[in-house]
Amino acid sequence: MQNNLKAAILAALLLAPVVSFAQEVAVVEEESPNLTFNAQVVTDYVFRGISQTNGAMAVQGGVDYSFGDSGFYAGTWASNTNFGYQAAPDIEWDFYAGWAYDFNETFNIDLSAIYYSYYLQDEPSPNYGELIAKFGMTDIATLTVAYTNDYSGLDGSATYVNLGNSWDLGSGYSINAGFGRTFQSSSLENDYGLLDYNDWNIGFAKNWGIITVALNYYDTDLPSDYFQPLRDEASDAVVLSFKISN
Repeated sequence: MQNNLKAAILAALLLAPVVSFAQEVAVVEEESPNLTFNAQVVTDYVFRGISQTNGAMAVQGGVDYSFGDSGFYAGTWASNTNFGYQAAPDIEWDFYAGWAYDFNETFNIDLSAIYYSYYLQDEPSPNYGELIAKFGMTDIATLTVAYTNDYSGLDGSATYVNLGNSWDLGSGYSINAGFGRTFQSSSLENDYGLLDYNDWNIGFAKNWGIITVALNYYDTDLPSDYFQPLRDEASDAVVLSFKISN
């Protein structure tokens, strides 16, 4: 009887470090940073209602890194561009960092800073930075407010406000919609002819694990000849996209 008791105590002592180590590993894995990748092909790269590829196809990709459960994250994303004039940049490469937090199952916030950089152009770069705040109500709507004091490197401020969301329909299906408005400073309007404008979009998506296929419609209230003679008319766009992400 005593031998059996001694054996049980010895086994418990030997197993204790193993159990403790397993628990520590589980905690580390739960709090470890998360690295994600995404790649996408779209029939038109549309940003805030305006084509960034003059109506042509774009190949895009990005990497995101989240710092465990802290809510902090950073990432980079790139796409080909074509603004329709000879000296225009061919590549957009963005860098961003931010902090996201869920107050509960309904309310959430996302604060970030992003730097839009452009390459392979003959003229001065239209690079600029922007501060973005998102206030969300899950399954209801997300309010986005973005501000820059140097829009496209033109030394003028611009503000963008958007109300929209994506709604899960189940079985991998979802729909999305949004309405936004861009406010240009008086200097951008007077010196470069940039106008305040509205944009809107509506779309449908289907997800199969790491693959998402989406169809979206975009439009603005800009005059049809707004960009001439530099590029094609400002017009609505129907965009098909194919995305892979882990």
